[in-house]
Amino acid sequence: MLGELGAAIANGELAPGEVLRSDELQQRYGTSRTVAREVVRVLETMGLTSSRRRVGVTVREPHEWNHYDPRLLRWQLDGANREFALRTLTELRSAVEPCAARFAAVRATPEERGRIRALAVHLQTAARARDLETFLGHDVAFHDLLLSASRNPMFAQLSSVVAEVLAGRTGHGLMPAEPQPEAVRWHLEVAEAIDGGEADRAERAMRDIVEQARDEIAVAVSSNLSG
Repeated sequence: MLGELGAAIANGELAPGEVLRSDELQQRYGTSRTVAREVVRVLETMGLTSSRRRVGVTVREPHEWNHYDPRLLRWQLDGANREFALRTLTELRSAVEPCAARFAAVRATPEERGRIRALAVHLQTAARARDLETFLGHDVAFHDLLLSASRNPMFAQLSSVVAEVLAGRTGHGLMPAEPQPEAVRWHLEVAEAIDGGEADRAERAMRDIVEQARDEIAVAVSSNLSG
């Protein structure tokens, strides 16, 4: 029920201001009062709905939602508004990850530098094997560690957001069959720059990565729409 109702709100099937009664929800989703209440409670914590006695459950305006919640991101990436979700997520990455790479080059521990280097090499191996699933796993780990190594807890908390957009690209066929050699090379360059404490170089290479991802998504979405 949570996934169905949440996705309906996230993708505009239930409009802001629409009121849902508890008994209607139970009937629509064939569930108990207890389950319905728990689902509504979760949606309220995400900012998607609000509840008032004798009124019911009201769908809230999108600007009130917690857009960093991974469940909301997943529903949007799986829905009709995928193009918009990918664009906004990529813009967020462009704003944050180059800065995170700069700070990681200054603040990462020796152990983190070594793990980032190793992950970059694993990415290269998976790319050559055209193993997108393995590539995705290493890519998520690479960006997670980079954000954490920035020593900025607000950056680090965006790890799940980045993971969702990376998984969404792969899951919805918006990745090339073989990751672009330039992207793999830039991951290696980010790793080398962080290892060497080269903040400018790390930031520049990470900006290249996110900008190429933005361009690849735009091309893939355009191709899907025209097809």
